[in-house]
Amino acid sequence: MTQPNAFPQIILASTSPFRKQLLQKLQIPFETANPKVDETPLANETVGEMVKRLSVKKAQAIAAQHPNAIIIGSDQSAAFQGNPIGKPLTHCKAVEQLHQFNGQTIEFFTGLAVINGSDATTYQALDVTQVKFRQLTETEIENYLRLETPYQCAGSFKSEGLGITLFEKITNTDPNALIGLPLIELTSLLKRCGISLP
Repeated sequence: MTQPNAFPQIILASTSPFRKQLLQKLQIPFETANPKVDETPLANETVGEMVKRLSVKKAQAIAAQHPNAIIIGSDQSAAFQGNPIGKPLTHCKAVEQLHQFNGQTIEFFTGLAVINGSDATTYQALDVTQVKFRQLTETEIENYLRLETPYQCAGSFKSEGLGITLFEKITNTDPNALIGLPLIELTSLLKRCGISLP
C-alpha cells in the first residue's frame, strides 16, 4: 500500500465541484487544474468516442505543465437514441427534454484517462450508464425544474439530488460515474500507476 507521504503529485484535470467531491472519497492528496480544452465534437464522432478523446486531451493539457505528476482526466456526455444530449440552459428547453425522455432510456458516457508522468503511460476507460425515466406528469416535470433548476446539466436533471425521483431504473457498474467520475475504474488505473488503495 502507498503510504500518505509517498504519494506522487496527483492532479485532477477538472474544476468540477462534483468530480472533486468524488475524488475526495478515495482519501488521497490531490490538486485540481483547469485543462481549458475545446470540447467541440468532431464530425461523425460517437458520444463514446468523444468523451474518451476529451478525457485524454484534458489529462494531456495538464500533463504538459506537470510532466512528473499523475493526471486524471474525465469527460461526460449523454445520448438519447444515439444523439448527443446538451445542457438545456433555459426552463423551456428543460421541459422539452424531460418530455422527450418520458418513459424512455438515455445513456451517459463517462470517459476516464490517467497519465502516469513517471513513464508517460496513458490509461483509458469508458463507463456507460443507462437511465430509464418513469412516466412523468406535466406537474412533476414543472415541480422538479422549479425546485432544482438543472439548466446547466445535460439531460435537465441532477442525479445526485432530487433528479433521482424522475427515474424508474439506473443500470451501471459504478454509481459514481453518473455524477462524473467512475471511481471503480479509477482505483484500478491508479493501481496500475503504483498507487494501491486503501
